[in-house]
Amino acid sequence: MSIPMVDLKGQYEALKSEIDAAVIQALGETRYILGPNVQAFEKETADYLGVKHALGCANGTDALHLGLLAAGIKAGDEVITTAFTFIATAEAIRYVGATPIFVDILPDSLNIDPDAIKAAITDKTRAIIPVHLFGQPADMDEIMAIAKDHDLKIIEDCAQSFGSRYRGQMTGSFGTAGTFSFFPSKNLGCYGDGGLVTTNDDAVADTIRMYRNHGSSKQYYHDVIGFNSRLDELQAVILRIKLKHIDDYNSNRLRVAKTYNRLLENSQFNTPSIADDRDHIFHQYTILCDSRDSVREQVLSKDVSCAVYYPVPLHRQKAFADTRQPTLPVTDETARRCLSFPVFPEMTEQQVETVCEAILNT
Repeated sequence: MSIPMVDLKGQYEALKSEIDAAVIQALGETRYILGPNVQAFEKETADYLGVKHALGCANGTDALHLGLLAAGIKAGDEVITTAFTFIATAEAIRYVGATPIFVDILPDSLNIDPDAIKAAITDKTRAIIPVHLFGQPADMDEIMAIAKDHDLKIIEDCAQSFGSRYRGQMTGSFGTAGTFSFFPSKNLGCYGDGGLVTTNDDAVADTIRMYRNHGSSKQYYHDVIGFNSRLDELQAVILRIKLKHIDDYNSNRLRVAKTYNRLLENSQFNTPSIADDRDHIFHQYTILCDSRDSVREQVLSKDVSCAVYYPVPLHRQKAFADTRQPTLPVTDETARRCLSFPVFPEMTEQQVETVCEAILNT
């Protein structure tokens, strides 16, 4: 049985008639740029996430960039974040001319360590980007308290956490801005690139609207040099349909993850923790294991997919060789031992059992 990391075809087949009809309707309406579906999706996501504003953009990286710009982060500023994340988190910091300051992660959640944030603050620190890694929220109470004490902005990286709650509150609703990606494999994914910025600040929302549309708040009047970063109307059509199913998708991912944890219990592998005070919506199901590369090769040989997120943490990437080189022991150990396995809402118990059999027989 061949098992992929994610079954996008199966998900599309389940929604095919609704998606096809909605796309054809949008094509007939011919309002392709910031059209009615984008506007409706922004309203629906704002309501779902419990925020005043949700603003579509071209992708998750742009969402981070726009969020930092709107928060006033600029050249000479420092932004504290995790090194155990996709490069977009730190790329966006560089885009605004600021310097990423990488700190260590917690060994249980693999999210940014609040104590490490405190230790890294300098007189140049202006913001923190917590990443809700693999779908589990970071320790937002502690992070928000640090930000308040030091007058820092919070830009949440929610690329992997759409629909996840921390102590009852949605990720993306805590900071100055929340940023989301709708890359196809995400829990809420479109059929191309797409992104979203959320905020409860009217001025931040107005700034993002202006920057995403060539720096224009009124047609042909440009207040700043902006960008062409608008969510596509056809992607919004698809996202509106999928949004109605997101809670089911996330609950089924959790079901799959709990099955993994049960079947891998008492094995040599460290399975992900699931905290009581927050959701874990399992964008990825990631274990820690010794001899990771050998395990990976053996699992792949059995026609079972697996992947490494992330083999080289950002503080060890050539692109950031000119930044401060911190000592991040938990990050380095995690990058050496992490291995992710298939998780998607449609995954059956038999498929999970097949994956676990492949893992346990390595």
